Amino acid sequence: GQPLGPRRLSLRAVPQLPDLEAVLSEARARVRRRARGWLAPERCLQAVRAAAELPFPAGLRRERALFAELWGSGQARALQYAFFAERAARRAQGTAAPQPLRTAAVIGLGTMGRGIVTSLVKANIPVVALEQDQEHLNTGRKAVMLLLEREAMKMEQGAQTLDFHNPARLQFTVDFDLLRDVDLVIEAVFENMALKKEIFRRLSRICKPEALLCTNTSALDIDEIASATSRPQQVIGTHFFSPAHVMRLLEIICGRHTSPTAIATAMQLARALNKVGVVVGNCFGFVGNRMMFPYVQQAVFLLEEGSTPEAVDRVLEDFGFKIGPFRMSDLAGLDVGWRSRQGQGLTGPSVPAGTPARQRHGQRYSPLPDLLCESGRLGQKTGRGWYQYEKAGGRTATPDPWVYNLLAQYRDTHGIKSRYIDQEEILERCLFALINEGFAVLAEGIASAPEYVD
Repeated sequence: GQPLGPRRLSLRAVPQLPDLEAVLSEARARVRRRARGWLAPERCLQAVRAAAELPFPAGLRRERALFAELWGSGQARALQYAFFAERAARRAQGTAAPQPLRTAAVIGLGTMGRGIVTSLVKANIPVVALEQDQEHLNTGRKAVMLLLEREAMKMEQGAQTLDFHNPARLQFTVDFDLLRDVDLVIEAVFENMALKKEIFRRLSRICKPEALLCTNTSALDIDEIASATSRPQQVIGTHFFSPAHVMRLLEIICGRHTSPTAIATAMQLARALNKVGVVVGNCFGFVGNRMMFPYVQQAVFLLEEGSTPEAVDRVLEDFGFKIGPFRMSDLAGLDVGWRSRQGQGLTGPSVPAGTPARQRHGQRYSPLPDLLCESGRLGQKTGRGWYQYEKAGGRTATPDPWVYNLLAQYRDTHGIKSRYIDQEEILERCLFALINEGFAVLAEGIASAPEYVD
């Protein structure tokens, strides 16, 4: 019985909300926490405020002005570039047809292996998860199941289910013979060349001839690993980033003999896991970690000279990095880099007696990360690293007086006078180290285009 007159929302008055200011303040705090340094989310919030406070035409004008400001910004150009760069990297698999990926196996159920198993299960690829003995297998199984339960809860909120209790989808074992028929194996044991070569020797004997043999090494020579097999053309690097079930980048590393079919299959794996696969060349650290070394090294040099972990992290996170170098190191595990440095002969018993503490191979070196590891401080996994955490495996980083004492003693021992280091110096030293290494990666052809590095 109502008249069918105009019912335009724009002509209605905006109801007054009694707690509008509190709602918007809370939203702003949440946006700033989650999207630190990003312009667009905060401008969206300002547009919502305009809608709540201004008449309709004035609100539209305000929204248009906010959009114009974003449209011309450097962040908009960078996001557009990133969008197309990601697609350019994904198209780089060549003309070869990939092999079918029906089943997979993961060797090693440490932090990385657990995340990779989780990624495969989420992609509906049946997985065999293998460990060296029953004790490690039980620990790994428990951790994987916990991860999968968390993921299942997230997926159920989106009305999807995750079938991970079915042994046909996920099987745990210590028996290499169960890998005979899998289409793809991802080795994810710790960074030890002798151990990886021994595993690949066994895989070469056991797996079917067409199986793709992948190594999740973060820095080691793919060609040397492949030399342990009778089929180097089937060996490829698939370097996941920690945590493997969350991070979207998958670095695909080609050895000298890696076949085009192997590359195409690894790219197909990346797509199946909903990751961005980037094909790069074989050198120490490849692209991601090779660029990370000088970046983290500069961050540690800043500590030597007078800064603190939280000051360095704050500057880089305010600039726009999702996570600063010290929180990142704690998350990944300090022992990963420590093992790598030991393998390179930079630390540990293989360093000749009389070697200066702060020099290696004629270049400046800081043993601070080694000292942390020697004290059992391996990051989040032990509840102590560059920061302290509420417990082993905890996530909340708080500054640790123990680290301050270590830095003070270290500076005394080496006669380093502590100085105040401003934000600009922190940002430039860390960023320029990254940029310079990026250019070196391009110059050497390790990455074939700047989009791949980015």
